[in-house]
Amino acid sequence: MDPVVIGLTFLAIFVVELPDKTFLATLVLATKYRPVLVWIGVGLAFAVQTTVAVLLGHAVSFLPEDVVRAAAGLMFLAGAFILIREGRSHQANEGSEIETRDVHGLQAVVASFLVLFAAEWGDLSQLLTISLVAKYEEPVAVFVGALGALLVVSGLAVVAGRQLQRFVKLHVLHYVGAGVCLLLAALTAYELLT
Repeated sequence: MDPVVIGLTFLAIFVVELPDKTFLATLVLATKYRPVLVWIGVGLAFAVQTTVAVLLGHAVSFLPEDVVRAAAGLMFLAGAFILIREGRSHQANEGSEIETRDVHGLQAVVASFLVLFAAEWGDLSQLLTISLVAKYEEPVAVFVGALGALLVVSGLAVVAGRQLQRFVKLHVLHYVGAGVCLLLAALTAYELLT
């Protein structure tokens, strides 16, 4: 297990997930339900989704190396485009509120799991995880880095999300995430051309 791949994966997923809709959903759920129950439900959803992404990424790694690199580079570029678009959207719609139903106990865990499980399908962090597994062929390292980042981001959302939004605007986080995706796309293109 390569610690560099763990660190790179953690950083990439953390920056991409921080401004994501799943961060906002976790934040909103944590304002309505007990934060620890939200974090448990969200963490379980992230564990399942990360496992799926790693397995898909590992399957993709059996394709020819140039095809995998080109696809990963395109996914990074698509991720940058999506983050820029979402950043602009959030910048235009600042101050919107999301409503949730009031539930407690196991219901809060299940509700949090279901909301995040559904939201993560095809999410940028899932696509990025697939790309990183295919690129580095280190499925365990990518799993550890990706799940670690997702758990930290969801922990931030349940503990300090409202305070964080006072200091850093959500659209700024989207643009930083887009920058990371562009950097990964450039590195992938460089490796493909050399």
